[in-house]
Amino acid sequence: MKPGLIVKPFFKVVTPTEARAAMDAASAVGTERIAVAEAAGRVVAVAVAAPEDLPTFHRAHMDGYAVRARDTFGASASIPAYLRLAGVVEMGKAPPGEVGRGCAMRIATGGMLPECADAVVMVEYTEEVVGGQVEIARPVSPFENVIRRGEDVAAGVRVLEAGIRLRPHDLGGLTGAGIVEIEVFCKPRIALIATGDEIIDPSNTPGPGQVRNINQISLRAMAQAAGVEVLDLGVCRDDPVAFAAILKRGIEEADAVVVSGGSSVGVKDMTLDVIARLAHAEIVFHGISVAPGKPTLLAWVGDPLQKGRRRPILGLPGHPVSALVIFDVFGVPLLRRMGGEPSGRAWRSRERVWARLGRNIDSAAGREDYVRVKLVETGAGLIAEPLPGKSGAIFSLVHADGYVVVEMEREGLEVGQEVAVALF
Repeated sequence: MKPGLIVKPFFKVVTPTEARAAMDAASAVGTERIAVAEAAGRVVAVAVAAPEDLPTFHRAHMDGYAVRARDTFGASASIPAYLRLAGVVEMGKAPPGEVGRGCAMRIATGGMLPECADAVVMVEYTEEVVGGQVEIARPVSPFENVIRRGEDVAAGVRVLEAGIRLRPHDLGGLTGAGIVEIEVFCKPRIALIATGDEIIDPSNTPGPGQVRNINQISLRAMAQAAGVEVLDLGVCRDDPVAFAAILKRGIEEADAVVVSGGSSVGVKDMTLDVIARLAHAEIVFHGISVAPGKPTLLAWVGDPLQKGRRRPILGLPGHPVSALVIFDVFGVPLLRRMGGEPSGRAWRSRERVWARLGRNIDSAAGREDYVRVKLVETGAGLIAEPLPGKSGAIFSLVHADGYVVVEMEREGLEVGQEVAVALF
């Protein structure tokens, strides 16, 4: 430690499990009803049931001929059955009549099955012959090559549970069932603040001791990818009065505040002190037993007499790797919880792949490590190569495909060990 440097202690260090449990107290910010066509990426607020059968009628699953299945029994290429062509089913229209005994109707995929027909013979096994007949070279069983009414989903069946984040094909299912509006959780709005006298706009050339604003751009993109609206409040200098003012604005105008920088224990780190002076503020923890990113802070602020007004403040370290990894591991799940996702889904949202470790990873018992790795395809499968780089080296993230977790009770991982890689 340099002579004269003042180092403040961490307020309250917690384990990763305790940090996740604290963040799990976040609740959804409200609900709204919107058009299904605009609902991609939103979280279902109320379980949805099908209002009608889908499809609403028996449909042909193949191009061919609608028949009574029994009229084809015994048919073969050497001894075909002959049925009278009784008409054609036009797409988008009701059939011209029923299919009588010994009759068939030409039908295309998706066409409505005529009354009394219960199967479709594929066109490959048929031929129209002289005299208005259809030669059938293969038998069909009842409802073969037919999608029955309600086979996709029956009226009244629950099709989506609350807490599901809607994907594009979910929207197709909803509209196919006649659902054009849906109740979803509102998008949380976060206020994003960067702190530090040394932080400058990325378009400017850094002077002595200055660095471009890396965190703000990446954090905004990560939050938006998690389905969150972002109020970018820019950079605040290392001035507690100015920071208190901008923090107050973030609390008033957003559902959560994310601060990068100022959460550590140096002489100029002010996040903890300013939050502690806020009315109705509760500092839950200041420090997580992880690397990178130990100087992480969580506080709740809001009048306990006003239900639904308690808002989280997440203080991130200033170093880019620490800030972005912590936000990925803890911040994004917190925001997904605020967006309405249940706990299990929010914390397991990251896709993972299995790979063999390319070299040893050293760690220290008592902390959880997030080691950036690059995935390499080999003839023996995926290899996860740990990437060097300290917490200020942004390109150790740029070159990484994901990270490997070294759990608290372990002192490292060995080369060749199979590991789960959480993909960025």
